[in-house]
Amino acid sequence: MSRTPAPAPVDQQADGVLTHQLKQRHLSMIALGGVIGAGLFVGSGAGIAAAGPSIVIAYALSGLLVMLVMRMLGEMSAANPASGSFSVHAERAIGPWAGFTAGWAFWFLLCVAVGLEAIGAAKIMTGWLPGTPEWAWVALFMLVFCATNLAAVKNFGEFEFWFAALKVGAIVLFLGIGVLAIVGVLPGSEAPGTGNLTGGGGFLPHGSEGLVVGLLASVFAYGGLETVTIAAAESEHPVQGVAKAVRTAMWRIAVFYIGSMAVIVTLVPWNDPKVVELGPYVATLNHLGIPAAGQIMNVVVLVALLSAMNANIYGASRMACSLVARGEGPKALGRVSGGVPRTAVLVSSVFGFLCVLLSYWRPDDVFMWLLNTIGAIILVVWIFIAVSQLILRRRTEREAPEKLVVKMWLYPALTWIALLGMAAVFLLMLRQEETRLQLLGTGVLTLVLASVGFALQKARESRTATEATEATEVSTAD
Repeated sequence: MSRTPAPAPVDQQADGVLTHQLKQRHLSMIALGGVIGAGLFVGSGAGIAAAGPSIVIAYALSGLLVMLVMRMLGEMSAANPASGSFSVHAERAIGPWAGFTAGWAFWFLLCVAVGLEAIGAAKIMTGWLPGTPEWAWVALFMLVFCATNLAAVKNFGEFEFWFAALKVGAIVLFLGIGVLAIVGVLPGSEAPGTGNLTGGGGFLPHGSEGLVVGLLASVFAYGGLETVTIAAAESEHPVQGVAKAVRTAMWRIAVFYIGSMAVIVTLVPWNDPKVVELGPYVATLNHLGIPAAGQIMNVVVLVALLSAMNANIYGASRMACSLVARGEGPKALGRVSGGVPRTAVLVSSVFGFLCVLLSYWRPDDVFMWLLNTIGAIILVVWIFIAVSQLILRRRTEREAPEKLVVKMWLYPALTWIALLGMAAVFLLMLRQEETRLQLLGTGVLTLVLASVGFALQKARESRTATEATEATEVSTAD
């Protein structure tokens, strides 16, 4: 493959372009760290409590779905790198309304997530420093990462490089200790055998219903993988960067997620209350007698939260900038100076901070409504990705087959299987009362955005037709 820098992505503005300052080491570590979120360290405890040892199956099934989605997204992003990623692909394949809907829904998701992550990080800090106000830590974190993203993109890349390195190191160390304990060579421990996998109700202690709850929890734990295709557009070699990140996605998911769950449920009884109370990783390390396990994992979770904040502000600002460049948002958000969409960074950060304030002012209604609206947005995004890939693959094969550096496996069969998998997840969400509310909230938000996007598309088409008619009339008169 050529190492010549790729031309500017299709969604960048000519008068103020985003720069290509992310190095391959940045992109590689963003790809690695992108799959390790705070949800893996803490949120997986609820999944284990519901599914028991079968959580391994839940993560494997959802992991297969995510691998297919990443392969589809990688195919399109390698063929046409763009900071708007799947939003740009949806617009090219389906129409401007689809790009508008997918892009602004994802922007909304990232901004709300920034607020949630800031709250989580602040709670850890107040645990270490009792008496300090939580809001002050939130404000500090928001200011730090807003400033980081206002500077050159290489600053974002450098922060993410070290954050991701810490997370990857922590997971690898945990897996290493866990494997040693499982085989019985860790000092002070005995091989557990299969007792925890078959005891306490068996491999499926709560039957298929428990597996369903675990499956839903695992699906949403994978959110964040899409950021690497957004960041790739600002890397030195976008095509090669996306191709490498996507090709390594399979082993990353298998090792970090499925491997972690397998180690945890093998070493610790799934019904141990500490799995939910402390988090599965802390519970496992405590079970093995590792000194200061809780504080060690709190540091790792804090890093994971701050990393996610940094990445989500970055992703939200680039998505907003891309949408504006395509005429699908307020022009002020698209201003690029010094290679950075600074207005978009500020607005995305302010919206995230507003979500934090709502969590204090209206925790029972407005903030819960926000949480419910983002519940299934990632599934909506994945559906747009799959439909776009079905359409664009044939178009690319016909017009520019040399761009297919990354190819979806067994196209179109596996794309259709992935779509069926997403439909199955939606049906499973309808069966659970809690997730049913999330699905309703996401549905309302998606319909509103699609309606606005469709109206804007029709208005633009009407304006274009009018201008063409006027030009024809002037030409005829001359």
